[in-house]
Amino acid sequence: MNVTYDASGDLVSTLSDGTTAVYNLGDIAWIVTAMALVWIMIPGVGLFYSGLLRRKNALSMIFLSMAGVGVGSFQWFFWGYSLAFADNASAFIGTLRYFCLNNVLDAPSIGSSRIPALLFCIYQCMFAIITVVLACGGFAERAKLGPVLVFMFVWLTIVYCPIACWTWNSNGWTFILGGLDFAGGTPVHISSGTAALAISVYLGKRRGWGTERLAYKPHNTSFVVIGTVLLWFGWFGFNGGSALSANLRAIQACIVTNLAASVGGLTWMIIDWRLERKWSAVGFCSGAISGLVGITPASGFVGSPAAVAIGVVTAAGCNFATKLKYVINVDDTLDVFASHGVGGFIGCVLTGLFADSRVAGFDGLTEIPGGWINHNYIQLGYQLADATSGMAYSFVMTSIILWIMHFIPGLNLRCDEEAEIVGMDEAFVGEFYVDFVGADPELRLHRVPSSPIEMPAMRTSAEQTKIGEGEEHPAEKIEAAPSASSTQ
Repeated sequence: MNVTYDASGDLVSTLSDGTTAVYNLGDIAWIVTAMALVWIMIPGVGLFYSGLLRRKNALSMIFLSMAGVGVGSFQWFFWGYSLAFADNASAFIGTLRYFCLNNVLDAPSIGSSRIPALLFCIYQCMFAIITVVLACGGFAERAKLGPVLVFMFVWLTIVYCPIACWTWNSNGWTFILGGLDFAGGTPVHISSGTAALAISVYLGKRRGWGTERLAYKPHNTSFVVIGTVLLWFGWFGFNGGSALSANLRAIQACIVTNLAASVGGLTWMIIDWRLERKWSAVGFCSGAISGLVGITPASGFVGSPAAVAIGVVTAAGCNFATKLKYVINVDDTLDVFASHGVGGFIGCVLTGLFADSRVAGFDGLTEIPGGWINHNYIQLGYQLADATSGMAYSFVMTSIILWIMHFIPGLNLRCDEEAEIVGMDEAFVGEFYVDFVGADPELRLHRVPSSPIEMPAMRTSAEQTKIGEGEEHPAEKIEAAPSASSTQ
């Protein structure tokens, strides 16, 4: 490498062909910061999901979010970056030109000539990781965790990389068509939300679906709020960083991001208030996430008034979409499809309406015909083509992956009934987010005897069935009986 600095302090790199590339250190610093901001969103997803679940499954989602960092980072290094962003890619998927990050160094990136490929690579790696972690919300409370790690690698390769290629690679078919997706409406949210729906269909329903057994409140609302804080905080890097430069367009993207999240949270909370007359913290957090999802594809193309409209419409749409699972009879535990699949779709469509050529030009470089606001009515058709193709591709390919794994020994993803009863943390992690005594009545049938008093619990299946139907446990009878000391 031949790297030096010019009189203004800019980084000057002399490439192998003798040409030079000049990179502004301010731009580099901002994208490095944005990369770290997107990384913090990943455990944020884990905490958000964990808080919504029953406590016997709480740690499993935090585990998957962190394990996703490992799997996703390796996949991106191995061939993910090359499949998505090789500069000799086809209209659908890249080549192995940058296999194992070979030759990914100081040349200008395919995303922007203002930053080197090495920086663009690690920034986009964060997008890949958070996408697959979002999709894994579909596995909540009823999947073996080991095979999920295999699924992550395969899904990123077969689903995420092609969609990222056709959306953001300059050779991709929707990029050439004219689709507008600033920060990941289709590659991130539609693909992950639809994948979660396919996962939920494949896994089937949890025990007690449709009964009061699953009508539980989130076990830890504080986790939900903290997860939302990390996601909202990181989303400034997610959307603002997608400008790939420290400029006015990045600032505008941050402004509309914050605005859409704010009005989205208020909208969802008000909709829920009309039903229960309570100001729900979970409702506000859910609405804020929906607003962030909706503004993601539009963030670099729309003004502040449009951000308000996008936040309101997306939050309302996602709120009512949470009822879809009862219509189609699918147990989407965490409503990932409602929040990300539907929210991403709404955001892509509204981008076609509100995209403004003036806002896109805030970076001094980008020229687009805009959307309906600029009387470019065909843009809505481009957005629909992008969103529907991404949704269909993700659902079909995810289903194929799941069913192929189903018939491979050791890779069947559905856990057995007993693992579901004791919880994913006990069954597959062996640790808990906090030490606790199980409160679920079903757990009494699966306790390991630890004292002579509990030894009679090892009884026949018929006796266990009676206990399950309401007969008192022998240990409870002993506890209920007065002790000798109390009698005296």
